[in-house]
Amino acid sequence: MDIAGSTALVTGANRGIGRRFVEQLLERGAEKVYAAVRRPESVGDLDPRITPLYLDLLDEKSISEAAEAARDVTLLVNNAGISTGARLLGDGLDMVRQDLETHLFGTLRVIRAFAPALAANGGGAIVNVLSVLSWVATPEGSGSYSVAKAAEWGMTNGVRVELAGQKILVQGVHLAAADTDMMAGRDVPKADPADVARAALDGVQAGALEVLVDDASRFVKSALAGDPARMYSRSSGD
Repeated sequence: MDIAGSTALVTGANRGIGRRFVEQLLERGAEKVYAAVRRPESVGDLDPRITPLYLDLLDEKSISEAAEAARDVTLLVNNAGISTGARLLGDGLDMVRQDLETHLFGTLRVIRAFAPALAANGGGAIVNVLSVLSWVATPEGSGSYSVAKAAEWGMTNGVRVELAGQKILVQGVHLAAADTDMMAGRDVPKADPADVARAALDGVQAGALEVLVDDASRFVKSALAGDPARMYSRSSGD
């Protein structure tokens, strides 16, 4: 897909990775970028090609209204998300449901709302920002988030198959951590959010179904075919 001249929509576009997606899209010649956020006033100083749009992954009406307002979209970037930090065995199931409602059902709602527009506009691309935690859990309270991202990964694969005949690329982007507000205070290697957006959009232009942003995601993906002890020795105390 050629990003120059495209019309894109980015969820969670006011900060972190989402904001870098907006910047990269404009640099690559996108004609218009809808910055879809829960607080449109938070988008800040505007390039005339940016259109703030209210969208909340947990509010189906807001998603429908956004899809009606942005029927010219040819590139959809599903970046918005949360992390409750819930443990699967120690915290309330309502927190686990919140992670799932956001990452799985919320993202799916957005795709269901915008897929008809993408098809009507001759095809395009959908980018889902996933995680290395789609494939592995860690001891640092990632259980609920990992379940939600694993479900979103499965959904990404399923949607890809269903949209294949409509000339719509569906891409999954995996990374371990990025230097965003969500990861503030975590003493772990973090990717520059701009590098995440750059890698994903390079993948869109190349027609890549999957983008592995960092060494951690490449290691975990390669380890999936082997003994899981390779990834879980730390949590088992070995």
